[in-house]
Amino acid sequence: MNIPADLKYTKDHEWIRLESDGSVTVGITEFAQGELGDIVYVEIETEGETLDQEEVFGTIEAVKTVSDLFMPISGEILSFNSELEGAPETVNANPYSDGWMVKIKPSDDSQLESLLSADDYMSLVG
Repeated sequence: MNIPADLKYTKDHEWIRLESDGSVTVGITEFAQGELGDIVYVEIETEGETLDQEEVFGTIEAVKTVSDLFMPISGEILSFNSELEGAPETVNANPYSDGWMVKIKPSDDSQLESLLSADDYMSLVG
């Protein structure tokens, strides 16, 4: 299973990459997309909103199920990966690159410290 060491993770199976401009990019892990199966739709209607950590920022729909997407940290949703509207299967093919979900402007950088390291996430999913 691919769990890049340069990312942070949540117990809800999302990954977080800190960008050079201070924003963070968020997506779901390879483990999560594998558990969901073939992804057919990603709905994120919270662009421009400021949400708290653990709040739902969207949903991801697979052939068999629909799952909520949770904010890994508090902040403003700066943008949504609009490429997913026409090609949601990109999340299955490239969860850590082209399959990203949103970019967030963090409102509390200290929350980044509470996220899981790659090793911690590997222990979680076994």
